[in-house]
Amino acid sequence: MILIEDTVISDDIIEKFFVCDLIKCKGACCVEGDLGAPLNDDELSIMNQVYQEVKPYLSQEGIKTIEEEGIYVKDWEGDYSTPVIKGRECAYAIYDDRNTLKCGIEQAYFDGKITWRKPISCHLYPIRITKYEHYEALNYDRWHICSDACSHGEQLGVELYKFLKEPLIRKYGEAWYQELLNEARDREQL
Repeated sequence: MILIEDTVISDDIIEKFFVCDLIKCKGACCVEGDLGAPLNDDELSIMNQVYQEVKPYLSQEGIKTIEEEGIYVKDWEGDYSTPVIKGRECAYAIYDDRNTLKCGIEQAYFDGKITWRKPISCHLYPIRITKYEHYEALNYDRWHICSDACSHGEQLGVELYKFLKEPLIRKYGEAWYQELLNEARDREQL
């Protein structure tokens, strides 16, 4: 484990290789699982603010689901997430011309309609954060749907923490990420 500020980071994050391979997985992480994308409490107001700008990017089924269930939903544990369409894909997911799922929120961001990219849980995936009273634990969420991303990352020689540099900096800042780099370099020299 790696300790930086108030975070505990799994060794897998610096040891395992990973680069998303959308050509092979088709955005399966937007479909698989029990719930939509986990949302932090501070993201709820952002979701409300950006919805009207994001709405034109969404599918009719996604819009219908959001109008029926809400911009976000509360689960049985009291946590918030994005709604899902008929127990399947995230209501904010959209299919491209190659039948690959992508994020409608992120597409609005790329088009300059909003300044918020997407929920941090999506941006950081496959890292999942568990919050405790005094710290956050960062773990690599191994899942068969990402096996192609693991082999792709290994072929390219890109570790998970390097692939997720941008969202890690977005979440924890440049100084935190630099400490993670230093820790990874120190371990390479052992």
